[in-house]
Amino acid sequence: MNRMRQEASRWLSEALWDLDTARILHREKRYNAAAFFAHQAAEKASKALLYHVNEAPWGHSIRELLERFFERMKERSSERLMSLARELDRHYIPSRYPDVHPAGTPHEAYDEEASLRAIKAAEEVVEYASKFVK
Repeated sequence: MNRMRQEASRWLSEALWDLDTARILHREKRYNAAAFFAHQAAEKASKALLYHVNEAPWGHSIRELLERFFERMKERSSERLMSLARELDRHYIPSRYPDVHPAGTPHEAYDEEASLRAIKAAEEVVEYASKFVK
């Protein structure tokens, strides 16, 4: 197995770990943190895809990472995955920083439904990446 494929596997492994962490945080009603870890899981899965195609990933936007992957694969991007990526990108900063919200804190702004949507979106992105990266 070449170096980039090994790196892809390491990133996918960490994506799975973060997805499990998101589920634990959701169960404990830490909804904003669960949404953030869902983002992290999908980001790492997207980076695994880029490593899989011998490209070193950079950035935190899942949408941009997936666009680069589809561009590299010379395929039209999946509308479903891009929609999920846009949903997840919305949680990268607001799930953590109070000054992003007009009032209150991130843990007050997030609820069970938002957390669950983020986790479901991350599950699909990670599942997609798992088809390529072993």
